[in-house]
Amino acid sequence: MNKTIEKIRDILNEKKAENIEVLDLRQKDYIVDYVVIATTLNSKHAFSLLNYLKTELKPDGEEFLRVDEDDDWTIIDLGDAFIHLMSESHREKYNLEEFLEELKQSKE
Repeated sequence: MNKTIEKIRDILNEKKAENIEVLDLRQKDYIVDYVVIATTLNSKHAFSLLNYLKTELKPDGEEFLRVDEDDDWTIIDLGDAFIHLMSESHREKYNLEEFLEELKQSKE
């Protein structure tokens, strides 16, 4: 795991995101190398997590190429990684981990 991904995981953990998952997709035919998924407590928590990530990662030269956010799901595109900050209900509903695990297994 690269240092940026470790730093993202540490920031999310420190700021009370829940069920943080890091999926390494470098060996797969997917659009990014890593996907980080974390559950947020509410929409304000998601907003503050996004701000913490920007504050901590931008000085390292990390570029936030695109951010799509609403009350239940924030997607951050860093180029080689996606970060998904999701409400518990959306995380259960969309079950990204299962989709990405199937992708990983189908290519092995």
